[in-house]
Formats: sequence, structure tokens, C-alpha cells
Amino acid sequence: MDFIRTTEQDSRYDHLEKMEVNELLQRINNEDKTVPLAVEKAMPQIEELVIKVVSQMKEGGRLFYMGAGTSGRLGILDASECPPTFGVPHEWVVGLIAGGDHAIRKAVEFAEDDTGQGWKDLEEYNITNKDFVVGIAASGTTPYVIGALKACNGKGIPTGCITCNAGSPLAREAQYPIEVIVGPEFVTGSSRMKAGTAQKLVLNMISTTAMIQLGRVKGNKMVDMQLSNNKLVGRGTRMIMGELKITEKEAALLLKQYGSVRAAINSQKDGDK
Repeated sequence: MDFIRTTEQDSRYDHLEKMEVNELLQRINNEDKTVPLAVEKAMPQIEELVIKVVSQMKEGGRLFYMGAGTSGRLGILDASECPPTFGVPHEWVVGLIAGGDHAIRKAVEFAEDDTGQGWKDLEEYNITNKDFVVGIAASGTTPYVIGALKACNGKGIPTGCITCNAGSPLAREAQYPIEVIVGPEFVTGSSRMKAGTAQKLVLNMISTTAMIQLGRVKGNKMVDMQLSNNKLVGRGTRMIMGELKITEKEAALLLKQYGSVRAAINSQKDGDK
């Protein structure tokens, strides 16, 4: 079967420059509405990947995301939000982008075309077969990502991917492929749009579900979140108030004393035993 990049096919709309603002916004929104439905169709693939990720991390492994351009930035975004949200070490979830950190803000020409650099970037983290590597590429053809997954497979390191084209070279290389087929973009080829949204939704699902399975959420609360600003201190205080049925002042004192919601709650519950 020939590989067709639907993300590169012509938009369903034409003469965009002749549209009024309201019409542009409405049509972009209509296209965006299709993305969650595309993600839903990939749920079995997402579940299989997450189960493997959790298994690896329970054995001390790490989760790596790697991509180029928008895909790489989205992986870095998800990885960078895990420590403040779930209170985990920064090395638990790592995001890598073709071209290095400079490429987070500015495109690095032809960085994604290097088939060997992805593996070199992973080697800097002393990657082992306990870890799990997710390659992210809307097109499913990014050499930086495919080369890295191929090297991982050859060394017994489990691999997955998130792509938005069916039957891509990347999906064929990944042991746990996730294919979210979103179709042509509103602006032809602009895969930062629907494809990027799909990738963000899937990344949310992977990291959040994994962290819940790893015990980093209690009930429905982020009890291990980092208290890095007044908003989060207030949220933590309210969590303690609700869990222990105490006043705001008492909860604030406990939070200040123990430094985390989980520790504050456990200190009182352990004391009741």
C-alpha cells in the first residue's frame, strides 16, 4: 500500500485570504472539532502504549519524547510540566528536539534530516532498555525520529510513536504506534494546527494516565504538585482543608510545615492511628 501523507493534502477550503475574520475562525473551529473524534479512534493504540510506559516506569525506567519542530516542542512542553504538576524528578520524563534547546524557539535548518543525531541525543542520557522512547512526528517521516527509534529497537529499548498519517515509516518502525488521522489542515500542510492539537491531546493522556498509575494523584487531586506560586499554595491549602476538615489557617500552617499536600495530609492521618 502506497503511503499517503494526508496532512500534506490540500485544505478543504480555498481562497482563505478572501474570507472575513468570523468566517476564518468558524471554519478553523469546525476543523478543530474533528480532532477529539480522531483521537478516540486511536484509543486502543494509546492504551497499549500507556500500559507499556507504566510497566517500564514502575521498574525505574524513564519516558522520552523526541521530535522536530512543533512535534518536538509539544513533547518538551509535556515533559516540562510533569515535575510541577506531579512532583516527580525532572529526569522521569524527558523531551528532546532536533537541533537542541535552541530549536525550541527558533527553527534549526535541516536538523530534522539527520538520521543519526536522535540516537546521539538519547545516548547523552545513558538510555537503557528500562526506558521507553516515544517519537512524535505529524508526517511520520522525520529522519531524526525514525533513526532514533530504529537504533532503540536494535538495542532492545521499547519504542512508540504519535503520528497523524496512516501507515507511515515512523509507525512501521515503532513497536507501539499511535496513529491519529486528522486529515488535511485548514492551511495546507500547517501541521501545527489539527495535527499539533491531536498530539497535545495524546501527550496529555499518556503522561496524566501514567502519573495516576504511578500513584502521583490522590482522589482527583495533584497532591504532589510543586508549590511554586501563591495560586498553587492556595490550591494546596484548600486540598488540605477539604481532606482533613480543618480551617484555612490550620491547613496553611500544615502546608508550610510539611512542604507538600501529601505530606501534610499523611502527617495528620498517621497521627490518628
